Amino acid sequence: MTGQTACGAGARGPLRTFLRTETGSAAVLLAAAAAALVWANVSPGTYEAFWRTRMSFTAGPVGVSLELREWINSGLMALFFFVIGLEARREFDIGELRERRRLALSAIAGVAGMLVPIAIYLGVNAGQPSAQGWGVAMSTDTAFALGVLAVVGSRLPGGLRVFVLSVAVADDLLALAVIAFAYSGSIYLPGLLTALGLLAVILLVRSAGVLISGVYGVLALALWGALLRSGVDPVVSGLVMGLLTYAHPPHRRALERVSRLFRSFREQPTPELERTLRRGLASALSPNERLQRTFHPWTSYAVVPLFALANAGLTISAGRLADAFASPVTLGILLGYVLGKPIGIVGSTWLAARLSRGRLRPPLGWGAILAGGTLAGVGFTVSLLIAALAFGGARLEDAKIGILAGVVCSFLLTWLLTRVLGLLPPHARARALLGEGEVIVDLSEPVDPDRDHIRGPLDAPVTLVEYGDYECPYCGLAEPVVRELLADFGDDVRYVWRHLPLTDVHPNAQLAAEAAEAAARQGRYWQMHDILISHQGDLRPWDLLRHAGRVGLDMDRFREDLRDRVGADRVAEDVESADLSGVSGTPTFFVNGRRHHGAYDITTLSAAVRTARERALLAGAGPHG
Repeated sequence: MTGQTACGAGARGPLRTFLRTETGSAAVLLAAAAAALVWANVSPGTYEAFWRTRMSFTAGPVGVSLELREWINSGLMALFFFVIGLEARREFDIGELRERRRLALSAIAGVAGMLVPIAIYLGVNAGQPSAQGWGVAMSTDTAFALGVLAVVGSRLPGGLRVFVLSVAVADDLLALAVIAFAYSGSIYLPGLLTALGLLAVILLVRSAGVLISGVYGVLALALWGALLRSGVDPVVSGLVMGLLTYAHPPHRRALERVSRLFRSFREQPTPELERTLRRGLASALSPNERLQRTFHPWTSYAVVPLFALANAGLTISAGRLADAFASPVTLGILLGYVLGKPIGIVGSTWLAARLSRGRLRPPLGWGAILAGGTLAGVGFTVSLLIAALAFGGARLEDAKIGILAGVVCSFLLTWLLTRVLGLLPPHARARALLGEGEVIVDLSEPVDPDRDHIRGPLDAPVTLVEYGDYECPYCGLAEPVVRELLADFGDDVRYVWRHLPLTDVHPNAQLAAEAAEAAARQGRYWQMHDILISHQGDLRPWDLLRHAGRVGLDMDRFREDLRDRVGADRVAEDVESADLSGVSGTPTFFVNGRRHHGAYDITTLSAAVRTARERALLAGAGPHG
C-alpha cells in the first residue's frame, strides 16, 4: 500500500544506517545535556558529589579505581571512539573515501577546519595560561551536527550528510591524536611498552585470520588497561581497534554458501549444523558491519548521552554568563567554532580545488560546502572531553558555556543559510547545492545501447539500472515502483534490466533469464520480461512455452534457442558485471552509475532520480550509464 517493498523497508546500507542512528541520537544527546544543566542548577552539590563517587574493580592484586565521571570519560568513551574507528575504516574500504582524491580533499578540509579554530583560540588567549585549552575549539560533534542537519536540512542535498561525515572522520582521528599526545598525563614507560606489545599481538592474531570476537575483546580490554596505566588516554584503544576492523560488501559466493548451509540445517536440524550455520551467517558479513550494528546504537543512545549528563552540568546565572562572555576561554571557543570552522573548511576546499586545477573538486556546490562548514561548528562530545582534561574550576565552566553557545550559534547560522539558498532561482540554487563535482561511479560496466535492454529514450539524462531475478519476490514488488517512476519522469529516465539469477535460492531463475534472451532474439524482450516478472510462480519449462505463445514468438525457434541455451552467455555477462560492481542480492539499483543504497519505494527512488537529473542538467551531458 505504501509502494515500498518489505525488503526495501529495511534495506539500508551501512552508511545510511550510521547516519540515521547519529541523527536520531542527537535528540537524546540534547535531552541529556538539558538534564545535566537542570540537575546542576537545582542541586549543584549532589551533581558533583554523584559523579565524583569512586568505583573500583579488583581481581587479586590487580584493579582499577576511578570516579564515575572518569569511568565514562576514559572507559565508555572508548566504545564511542571504537565506533568512530569502524566508520572511518568502512569509509576507507568501501565508502566515499575509497576514492583517494576525495580522501585527500576530506582530510584537507578536516585538518584546516581544526587548525583555523585553534589559531583563532590561541589569538584570543595569547599570552595567557588559558592558551593550554586550544584543543577544546577544534572538534565537530558528528551526532549533533547531523541532528542539526536533520532539522534544517530539508532543502540541502543528501550528499551533504556524507560530506560532513567524511570531514568528521579526519576531525575525529586528529582530535584523538591530540588527546593522546597533548592532554595525556605523564608517561609511564613500562605501561606504554606493554600497550605496544599488546598491539603487536593484536596485529599477529588479525594476520593469522582469527575470527573469534572474544579473543579480540580480551586483547582490547588488556590494551585499554595498559594505556590507562601508561598515562595515555585509554580511549585511544577504541579507535585503534576500530581502524583494524576491515569492511567489505557481502560476496555472492559467501551468500550461496550460507544458502547451502541453511538447506543442510533444514534437512538435519542438529546443534552442530546450527553452530555451522551461525558461523556461516556471521562470515558472510564483514566484521566491521556486524560490530557497527551491535555497538553503534549503544554508543549513540546510551554512552554519549551519559557522557553529556556527566559533563555538561554547570551552574548558570546572569552574572556567571556575563563573566563567561568576557572570558577569553569562552570567546576563543565560540569564535573558533562559529567563524573558524566555516572559514577553515570552505577556504581549504576552495584552495585545494584551485591549486589542483580541478583535480580535487568538491562533490557538492559551494553553498552546500558552506552549510557543511557551519554545521561543523557544532562541537560537544570531544570538546567537553578535552575541556575536562585541560581545565578545572571557573575556566572549565567558561569552556562549557562557550561550547554550548557554539552549538546554538552554529544552528542559527545553518538555518539562516538554508533560507538564503532557498531564495535563489531554481537553476542557481541547484548549482549552489550540487556543483559540478564528479560522482563516484559504482557500476563497473557502463550501459551499452547495443547490448543492454533499455526501456525509455536512449538520450535520457538519467539511467536507472536494476540487477534482478525473475523469481525474486522483491523484484516483483519493485516492478510497479519502476513503472510508476518511468511514468512520472517521462523522457528524463531510461531503465535497464540486467540479469542476476540467484540459482541457490531460485531454481527457475536461470532458465527464465535465458527465456527472456531467447525472446530478445525475436524482438520481444520487454513483452516477455513483463510476463515473467508478473508470473513469478510460473517459470517452469512448460510455463515459459505458454508465455512465449502469449507474446507471439515463433515457437519452434524459441524451443530451439531455449534448448541450446543461446542466452546463457548473455546472462553470464550480466552476472559477471554484477560481481565486478559488488552486487550480491536482488533487486539492486544504480542511478547514473551510482549504487542506490536503502529503500526502493517510489519516494526514495524519485528523490535519487531527481538529484541525478539535476546534476546531469548542470553538467549539460547526455545519457549517463
